[in-house]
Amino acid sequence: MQEKTLILIKHDGVVRSLIGKILTRIENIGLKVIGMKMVWANEDLARNHYTLDEEWARKSFETTKKTHEREGKPFPHKNHMEFGSLIQSWNINFLREGPIIAIVAEGPHAIEIVRKIVGTTEPRQSPPGTIRGDFAMTESYELSDKNKRVLRNLIHASDSPKTAEREISLWFKPEELHDYQKELDKHF
Repeated sequence: MQEKTLILIKHDGVVRSLIGKILTRIENIGLKVIGMKMVWANEDLARNHYTLDEEWARKSFETTKKTHEREGKPFPHKNHMEFGSLIQSWNINFLREGPIIAIVAEGPHAIEIVRKIVGTTEPRQSPPGTIRGDFAMTESYELSDKNKRVLRNLIHASDSPKTAEREISLWFKPEELHDYQKELDKHF
């Protein structure tokens, strides 16, 4: 069950000098880094990474609307695609804010494992021991909504094999990915 996954240490992780700490966690769980580089994303790369998908926009819209209703806050958006477009623009701007570290990690169940160590999208909800829980816990939807910006949550990780394949091809050329043996590989 070897998988590849894309991990982006976003600009907030880079400027807070968390690259080594995050990379250590990835390697400590047994995953193999097969590609890594620092990139300053241009408009096309950022837009292609954060595509505006109707299913995603609808899910984000409904989730955010329910949260606002539960907390007794007004939700000013009426259309899921309009809301999705707003979030997409915030994501694109954030991804382009400064240099990021793009990583491809490989190993059994890589996507699931990386998603677990990253934590939930909203850092405030991420448990201690996760990257977001340990390094970004004070960030929340409430703060991002108040400041009309995306969550500053340090890291991105592919959420499915299909997404990982698409994202890896955006960020890496095939010749930038390397095949080598690690000690743990003999057990797989």
